[in-house]
Amino acid sequence: MSDAHSDELLAQVAALPPLPGVYRYFDADGTLLYVGKARSLKKRVASYFQKNHGGTRIGHMVSRIVRLETTVVRSEAEALLLENNLIKTLNPKFNILFRDDKSYPYLKITSTAAQQARGEQPAEQFPRMAYYRGAVDKRHRYFGPYPSAWAVKETIQLLQKVFRLRTCEDTVFANRSRPCLLYQIKRCSGPCVDLISPEAYAVDVQHAEAMLRGETQELLKTLESRMLAHSERLEFEQAAELRNQITALSRVLHQQAIETVSDKDVDILAVRVQGGRACVNLAMVRGGRHLGDRPYFPVHVEDAVAIDAEALAAEAQAAEAEPEGAGVQGDAPTPQAQRPVEVQVLEAFLAQHYTAVPPPPVLVVSEPVDKALLEALSDQAGLRMSAVHQPRGQRRAWLDMAQKNADLQLARLLAEEGSQQARTRALAEALDLPADELERLTIECFDISHTAGESTQASCVVFHHHKMQSSEYRRYKIEGITGGDDYAAMRQVLLRRYSKVAEAAREQGGIDYAAAQADGGQAAMPRGMARLPDLVLIDGGKGQVGVAREVFMQLGLDLSRIVGVEKGEGRKVGLEELVFADGREKVYLGRDSAALMLVAQIRDEAHRFAITGMRAARAKVRVGGSQLEEIPGVGPKKRARLLQRFGGVRGVAAASVDDLATVEGISHELAEAIYQALR
Repeated sequence: MSDAHSDELLAQVAALPPLPGVYRYFDADGTLLYVGKARSLKKRVASYFQKNHGGTRIGHMVSRIVRLETTVVRSEAEALLLENNLIKTLNPKFNILFRDDKSYPYLKITSTAAQQARGEQPAEQFPRMAYYRGAVDKRHRYFGPYPSAWAVKETIQLLQKVFRLRTCEDTVFANRSRPCLLYQIKRCSGPCVDLISPEAYAVDVQHAEAMLRGETQELLKTLESRMLAHSERLEFEQAAELRNQITALSRVLHQQAIETVSDKDVDILAVRVQGGRACVNLAMVRGGRHLGDRPYFPVHVEDAVAIDAEALAAEAQAAEAEPEGAGVQGDAPTPQAQRPVEVQVLEAFLAQHYTAVPPPPVLVVSEPVDKALLEALSDQAGLRMSAVHQPRGQRRAWLDMAQKNADLQLARLLAEEGSQQARTRALAEALDLPADELERLTIECFDISHTAGESTQASCVVFHHHKMQSSEYRRYKIEGITGGDDYAAMRQVLLRRYSKVAEAAREQGGIDYAAAQADGGQAAMPRGMARLPDLVLIDGGKGQVGVAREVFMQLGLDLSRIVGVEKGEGRKVGLEELVFADGREKVYLGRDSAALMLVAQIRDEAHRFAITGMRAARAKVRVGGSQLEEIPGVGPKKRARLLQRFGGVRGVAAASVDDLATVEGISHELAEAIYQALR
C-alpha cells in the first residue's frame, strides 16, 4: 500500500511522535476523508500504511490519501473532544456523523433588568414568557433545552393555566387599552391594564420558575402556607385565588405525571442498530417532567466502524511483530479491542451533541460509556456528569421507553428508505435507465411560478441517493420577459442552469456523460463544473418539453434526459403521462405505479419550492420590505428592530427622525437617512 503514496507523506508518518492527538486525511481534491484520535499518533497512523488493505473500506479510503494533518493534545480525552468537534464542523466522508441543522428550543422568561436597560416602558415590570430558539442572552432566563417546539408550547400553556403570565409581544403589551381574550379565559392576569400589581406578578414569576426547576412539592407547600396566612387575616378573596392556583397546579402535576423522584434534569439515550443504519433516541427530563424524545440517525456508520476495526487489527498486528523492548519508554499501551457498534455510535453522539448543548448532570444510557469521555464532557461543561448503564426503578422505565421509541423510529426509517429505493428502481426500469448505481441516479426538476405575471420565479429541486437534497435546491429570478410567458421563463432558467455544462463540453472536446455519471460526476467532468443529471423533469407537456428540447439542442446536450410531466385528463392526480424530447412515444405509468409516485413527489416538491419563493418575492414588492434593505447601514438586525417597533414598513415610514433614533442601534444620522429614503 505504501507504494501508492508519496515519499513525503510516508516520511511524515514515520516522523510522528508517540503522543496523543488527532489526525486528518485528505484526498487530491482537498476533501476531508477521515478524522481520528489516537493515544499514540505514531502507532495509530502508521497502522494504516503498513500493509495492503485490498478492496476493504479502509483500503478504499487509504488509497485516496495524499495529505495528512495532525494535532498533538495533552490527553486522550482531549483528543476525543477535538476529534468530534472536527467531525461535526468539517463533515468527513468516513466518520460517524450526526447531522442536526436545528437548534434546540427553550422557554424564555424576559428579565426586567434587561428591559429597563433598553428603556422599555411599562413592560419592564411584567416579564414575558415566550418560546425561543437561537443564541442565549445571559440577561434573560432560559429553561430547557426542550426536544421539540411542541414541548415548549405545551409547557407555556401549563404555566398560563396555573400562574397566568403574559405571552404577548412588548409592542402589543404597551398599546393595550383593555384586556385580551387570554384574560377572559383565565390564561393571563391582565398586567397590560394594571389588573395585577408588579409585586404580585413578580411572585407568580418566581413560582413559575420554581415549577420549571422541578421544585413542585416545595412550591405547593409555599402556596398552601400563603393561603392559610390570608385566611387567618380574613383576606378571603386572596385566599380563594391561591386555592384556585393550588388546584390548577395539582391538576397539572397529576395530568403530566411529574415525577417526585430526586432526578430533576436527566437525558435518557437508547441506541438501536440494524440493516446498516443506526438510531439514537434522546429523551429529556427537565424539572422532573418527561418532555418527550427526539431521534437522531447518523450517517457513514458502516464505513466508520469497518475502518476503525481494520485499523485496530493492523495496529495490534504491528504491536505483536514489534521486537520485545522496542519502542519508546512511556509509549501507548497495547491497542484496544474493537468496541461494539452500538457503543461507538453512542459515544460519537455524546461527544458531538454535548459540544453544542448544555448537558444535564445525569445520563441514563443503553450502552456503557467510556469514563474518559464523561470526564472530558464534565470538564467542558463545568459540572460533574455521571452515566447510569443498568438503571432501576423510574430510570429503568424511562430507558425502556426510549429503547422502544428507538426501535420504532429505526423501523420507520428502514421502511421509508426501502420504499424510496423501490420507487427509484421502478422509475429506472420504466425509463430504461441503468439500475446498477441507483444511489447515484440524479434527477433535477424545474417549475415556473408567478401571479398574473408578477414576481416570476423558477425553481430547481434535486433528487439523488433516494431522497430530495434540499441543500442543492436553487431559485432563479426571471427577468426581461413578458409577464406570464412560461415558455420564455423555462427557456431562461434552462439556459442559465446548463450553459456551463455545454461550455465545458466544448472546451473539453465533448464529455463522456456515461463515464461522468458512473463516477458520480467527478472523474469525467471538469472540477467545479455543474453536473448534468440523469433526468431533467419539466413540469409541463409538449410545449414546455419543446422549449427544453430547443435549449438542449442549442447547447449540444443529450435530449434523452428531458422528460415532461403532462397533466392527465381533467388534470386528475394519477393520470399524468411522461413526454419525451427525443421523439419517444408518451408513457402512462399507471395510477398505482411506484415510478409515478416518485415523479409526482419530485414534481410537487418543485412546485412547492417555486410557490414559496414567488410569494416571498411578491410580498417584498407589495409591502416594500426591499426599501429598508436598500438603505446603507440598515442590516437584518436593525431592520427587524425597526419593523418590530413600528409594526411594519408603513409605520417606519410614518415615524419621525426622533422616533427612529430611539430604536437600539439607530444613530441620529442613520435615522435621518432612513427618514429621507422612505419619502
